[in-house]
Amino acid sequence: MYPREPHRGSVQFGTMSVLCLVAACADAHDPVRPVRPASALIDSVSLAVSQASYFPPLPPEEALLGGATTVFDATDEAFEQPAANLTPADLLIHTAGDVAFAQVLVPGAGPGGGLGPTFDNASCGGCHAGDGRGVLPAPGSPLESMLLRLSIPGSSPTGGPLAAPGFGDQLQHNAIPGVSPEAGVQVSYVFTSGRYGDGTRFSLRQPLFQLTSPWTGLPAGLLVSPRVAPPNFGLGLLEAIPDATLLALSDEFDRNHDGVSGRVNQAWDVANSRPAIGRFGLKANTPALRQQSAGAYNGDMGATTSLFPAESCEGQYAVAECARHAPDIDDATLDAVAFYVATLAVPARRNMNNPVIRVGQTIFGVIGCATCHIPLLQTGAHPTIPAVSNQTIRPYTDLLLHDMGSGLADNRPDFLASGREWRTAPLWGIGLTKTVLQGAGFLHDGRARTLPEAVLSHGGEAFGSREAFRLLPAPLRSALLAFLGSL
Repeated sequence: MYPREPHRGSVQFGTMSVLCLVAACADAHDPVRPVRPASALIDSVSLAVSQASYFPPLPPEEALLGGATTVFDATDEAFEQPAANLTPADLLIHTAGDVAFAQVLVPGAGPGGGLGPTFDNASCGGCHAGDGRGVLPAPGSPLESMLLRLSIPGSSPTGGPLAAPGFGDQLQHNAIPGVSPEAGVQVSYVFTSGRYGDGTRFSLRQPLFQLTSPWTGLPAGLLVSPRVAPPNFGLGLLEAIPDATLLALSDEFDRNHDGVSGRVNQAWDVANSRPAIGRFGLKANTPALRQQSAGAYNGDMGATTSLFPAESCEGQYAVAECARHAPDIDDATLDAVAFYVATLAVPARRNMNNPVIRVGQTIFGVIGCATCHIPLLQTGAHPTIPAVSNQTIRPYTDLLLHDMGSGLADNRPDFLASGREWRTAPLWGIGLTKTVLQGAGFLHDGRARTLPEAVLSHGGEAFGSREAFRLLPAPLRSALLAFLGSL
């Protein structure tokens, strides 16, 4: 039996019995990644649990996930707070960007104009409600906070995905009056079931997307990748992590033989016309927040900028609105929006000294989650934003690409990223996801309704950690999930 800690919220962990059936749980066509033997796993976890009574209190800075930018807000507004260390002048720019981020665009030129001709949403906030994650729609419901990336086999002149003829690199399922949407989208689900090591059943869902009534014939070999909107906070801190740090974390050829081989993506820097390390987007296909913001204006809202001056429908539709024209969004507005998302605060960690959470944090490391979800990083000097410079942060990511297995594969390459690779998602703030927006989902396409589903959907390089989680007894699974909930 494990010791009972006399503390508010204490729990007794019972004797563990685990039967390891690794081969039966592997993805059908995935190589079996290294999995620790059940006995070694149990010994390590048992030791961690037995030492729970002796954990010294964590230092206060452990709660500061975003360093000096951190705010102590656990409400449904937790993700939309300005960084705590902004100067008054910076706060004015942040506020201006906040207003532009929420602006609902309309067709035509002038203030508030620029929507379309084809688009997915009419505002930044329309996809990022509360600056949080998007929602995967129910069957028969429209897409509201997600999009579909498109391409055909091959590479663009800059090394990225090759745009689909007649559709570009992103489907626009809405359009202004007088213009046809590129296609409609219908969503359905396939459900699979499994069992934890103790026999408890679980269910996972996979969304399927069908394009309906396309404006023209779909090209042969069309590749489609669904992407749910990710959260916006802490992005300036991620931008300030030095390239050298990411290169040092990468282990492309798995030299340490742990089955994990993260690598950087080399994306195209539009402003400087050169390759650069990608860190934004679900496949790390964008190197800078200004480019990310301009790309969202263009692909999501059909609004042009100096970085992306062409309408997404240019050369597709024979309508005046698709022709080249002066940018819809001026540089000052684009800069303010990029500054806004760069200076959104990271919410603080909560209840971090609860003994159950401490046990869960230790299990997180023991079963290998921290190999990719790196807890501690240091930012460098950001070229324009001192508030995010030289901060000790706890984002729980390495920003690297990892093979996540066939179950999560979109089979669509994106620069160096293969059709099975995804960027490690930061975990800071993940415990407040449902507080900010109840229906928000996890993983790249929002398929996971809960954190256990997200963990159980991992494969490829994360197969061993997934199996370790699946085989843990219920109290220890709950402890791990309680730790994630504290972030």
